[in-house]
Amino acid sequence: MPGAQRTGGFGGGGDRAGGGDRAGGGDRRGGRGGRDGNRRDAPVEKNPLLERIVVTNRVAKVVKGGRRFSFTALVVVGDGDGSVGVGYGKAKEIPAAIAKGVEEAKKHMFKVPRIALTIPHPVQGEAAAGVVLLRPASPGTGVIAGGPVRAVLECAGIHDVLSKSLGSDNPINIVHATIQALKNLQRPEEVAARRGLPIEDVAPAAMLRARAGQGV
Repeated sequence: MPGAQRTGGFGGGGDRAGGGDRAGGGDRRGGRGGRDGNRRDAPVEKNPLLERIVVTNRVAKVVKGGRRFSFTALVVVGDGDGSVGVGYGKAKEIPAAIAKGVEEAKKHMFKVPRIALTIPHPVQGEAAAGVVLLRPASPGTGVIAGGPVRAVLECAGIHDVLSKSLGSDNPINIVHATIQALKNLQRPEEVAARRGLPIEDVAPAAMLRARAGQGV
């Protein structure tokens, strides 16, 4: 009988150790898992804008104690459907400089006239020593342009265009010249209204057919 009592005592201790503590630990771990699962299942907000980093640069400032380094970033932002903007950011770290450039680009976004994924007419833009020439192209041509110009045109949703850089090869000047060229574009309706003529006398027949097919 005493042996039976001792055996029962050991069993009771085992019940306490195995039942209460482990069960409680399992509940706590399950609680953390539930919170993590809820966090993973939470919807993530996606950025609908396209971002292109054209160039980054490191700038050094000489002070009494030595050199202080900072970084600059030229960023192009667009929605791929006719809106585009450019921004220039400067900070102590590259990610912060890119973030500043993106915010500035969003503040300076503007609408670009398009007809069937190309531009309405040839146009030239100038900024400092940069000169960029843009010409419309037939469907399927693609973006015939260098890196800085391509970044701006793709973010603006222009997929068929011919371009030529006629001035400086500085990426900053080229990007700003491309932006100026896009700002110089005019819609056929604006030109027809200014001249007092019907749009058929201003726009080519191919352009009007493209606008009709596009539903504009």
